[in-house]
Amino acid sequence: MKLFRILITGLTISFLGTLPLGTLNIAAMQISVTDGVRPAIYFVIGCMLVEIIYVRVSLVAMNWVMRHKSLFRWLEWLSVVIILALAASSFVAATDEAVKKNVLLSGGIHRFWLGVIMSAVNPVQIPFWFGWSTVLFTKGVLLHRNDHYNIYIAGIGLGTFIGNLVFILGGRFVVDVLNTNQKILHFVIGLIFLVTAIILTIKIFRKKDI
Repeated sequence: MKLFRILITGLTISFLGTLPLGTLNIAAMQISVTDGVRPAIYFVIGCMLVEIIYVRVSLVAMNWVMRHKSLFRWLEWLSVVIILALAASSFVAATDEAVKKNVLLSGGIHRFWLGVIMSAVNPVQIPFWFGWSTVLFTKGVLLHRNDHYNIYIAGIGLGTFIGNLVFILGGRFVVDVLNTNQKILHFVIGLIFLVTAIILTIKIFRKKDI
């Protein structure tokens, strides 16, 4: 019963944390719109793999994580650059009749490895899981045991997959059922990427001021 509670806790936190608009879930949606559901699922699996590795590291090496905050600052800036590039590529796909897809998301690289790379340079998930894990340790829900770690990570992976599946199927629904013009979707997605980059930049400068 204890392990089942940990599984559901990890799943619920991960699922709800995946629902707000972000770089990875919007990228998954755009891939599903332009390339299909299967490539989008490959992308999500790559993202999920890196996320559970990050969580595992944060569980067993919290002190190391706290000592290397400067590394995460550089990752944040790299993430901003990538998001801006995704925004620009989406706007090109929306305005150029010769371009049908976001070239960064639909290029030659396999979607699984694309998910791995984009998730690896997305530092937002590190403090998110660091904070939640600390709360769960404090409340006694999670203990420093390998079986607790493993079932917690399994729940997180499952929650991430289900949450991203909402965006993947949602993107296909918009295109297939509502018959929405893909150019409009590319523009909206590009706008979301741009706003995300601006918000992340503001957060970085606020941390610097503090």
